[in-house]
Amino acid sequence: MKALLRIAHAIDGVSERLGSVSSFIVVLLIFVGFFNVVIRYIGRFTNSDVFGDITRLLFGQARSGNFVTEVQWYLFSLLFFLGFGYILKHGVNVRVDFLYTKWSPKRQALVDFLGTLLILIPFCVLGIYVTLVPVLFSWGFISRGSAQDIFDFLAKGSFTGLMEGSPDPGGLPRAPIRSFIIVAFLLMLLQAVSQLIKYYAVLRGQTEVLREIRADETPEAEAVIAEVAERAKKIIKS
Repeated sequence: MKALLRIAHAIDGVSERLGSVSSFIVVLLIFVGFFNVVIRYIGRFTNSDVFGDITRLLFGQARSGNFVTEVQWYLFSLLFFLGFGYILKHGVNVRVDFLYTKWSPKRQALVDFLGTLLILIPFCVLGIYVTLVPVLFSWGFISRGSAQDIFDFLAKGSFTGLMEGSPDPGGLPRAPIRSFIIVAFLLMLLQAVSQLIKYYAVLRGQTEVLREIRADETPEAEAVIAEVAERAKKIIKS
């Protein structure tokens, strides 16, 4: 069990670090958004392509303002993709718990264990599977976007050379951001395994692990949840 918990703690460490990266992305996203608004307003008042002039000075070639706009939604997407594991670890995903909060820790752990094993982990595996074909197609590794092409690619190692690009002039390629969908599901899958180990430890009587699972539950939040659960019971009885 100690070896399994060390694995869980290693996965937790990865999720925490990526959560910190997501915090940095928030700041970067605000900066890029502010920059985009400023150059657009300046361009509107001066009737000129400000961003094109800036990129021409820096890189010797003018770029479209669509580049900045797509950088924004790339960053916005990365903010969520890299935070999947962090959200699961801290339990800040949306939950509706009318009965759960009144159960004993072992019963809660059992429900979480079964839900993670039978629903969350298969969902992550399915997400990776259904995303694999579109991602390989976007990179140009397969030509038709069908499952059969994956086997052809593995057998022949073919590459069409046609990477999916942006439909807007000067935009960013689509393949890298599509690949992060698989990364997001993989991160959530790893954290699900970590949570599964911790739930199993609680079921085996190692209640000290509860401190890790409930690290972000404040007394105020627990009081609100308990009050909502009590009101729900009264409504059901009436």
